Amino acid sequence: MTKIKICLVIPSLHPGGMERVMTELANYFVIQPNIDVNLILYGRERSVFYSINENIKIYRPSFTFNNQRRLWNTIKTLFFLRQQIRSLHPNTVLSFGEVWNNMVLMACWGLPYPIFVSDRCQPDKQWSFLQRNLRSLLYPKATGIIAQTDKAKDIYGAIFPHNNIQVIGNPIRNIDKGTGVVKENIVLSVGRLISTKHHHELIRIFARINPANWKLIIVGGDALKQQNSLLLQALIQELDMTEKIELAGQRADVDDFYHKSQIFAFTSSSEGFPNVIGEAMSAGLPVIAYDCVAGPSDLIDHQETGFLVPLHDTQSFQKHLEQLILDSNLRSKMGIQGREKIKNFAVPQVAKAFKNFILNESATGQFCGQ
Repeated sequence: MTKIKICLVIPSLHPGGMERVMTELANYFVIQPNIDVNLILYGRERSVFYSINENIKIYRPSFTFNNQRRLWNTIKTLFFLRQQIRSLHPNTVLSFGEVWNNMVLMACWGLPYPIFVSDRCQPDKQWSFLQRNLRSLLYPKATGIIAQTDKAKDIYGAIFPHNNIQVIGNPIRNIDKGTGVVKENIVLSVGRLISTKHHHELIRIFARINPANWKLIIVGGDALKQQNSLLLQALIQELDMTEKIELAGQRADVDDFYHKSQIFAFTSSSEGFPNVIGEAMSAGLPVIAYDCVAGPSDLIDHQETGFLVPLHDTQSFQKHLEQLILDSNLRSKMGIQGREKIKNFAVPQVAKAFKNFILNESATGQFCGQ
């Protein structure tokens, strides 16, 4: 029996929300009957951090990307993508990655394969002149565009003349409560140590509260060459909070932190759909987060499953965080309600929505460049 061939295209599977989602989708697709999953990693690093099913075929360029010869290596990457996708002859192609989607659409121009793209960032993100114009030219040529939120769909619809934009949230993996785990007085935050996460604001907020017998733990490593761990550690020392605030670094055992924590705090100002908020809710944690343009408000019901705080309103954030620290009943109530709500984003049903869209639409959709 001939199998349906899905081609998933992403720069890498290093730690990150976009990469986590692609991993969940790949692992779901590959266990479905009659589906063959092919994964192309074409970024500079092409690393795999997450566990993927052994039946998923992975393809990478044979050359190392040399940033000192960026133009030439970009051209080589475009040719690699085109040749690899043509050799696979897939029924459908799904690409993640904002500016990376431009490369995939360029590489596949004129090929007879349906191409679906999805940005995984804040939908009103400001782009360079080049990227903005490439997106305006290329995105309308995709067979379909997947938006993570209704807000994102509205923004994309105003930018791209495209009649096939579908809203599909992220699949949120189930985080159990942890058998025999004793809860500790921990405020947890998970996310790469990049400037848009504003960990320095969270550190200062927690230091002002300085609750007795509580700790703040931030899980995540340096990224985007920003080296923020050094700056954040210096801030922690400056505030004399080294005993109460911990930078745990990049961890594979993040579930253990969800299990033992009591509260999840998130000060990011730029999100597409923050998986870590969903994972925290799945683990039964109340969540307090900045209400950035898209993402947190799709997950958090204000004053029911947590608190949504206006961007950079540190006083309001501090008030609500202190409220959660002092009220165990409120933490429990919000945690239970959050765990129930996040079931709407369970991996099987979200992955099925992706599958139906990229396969059903590919049967009649336009091809890239047509």
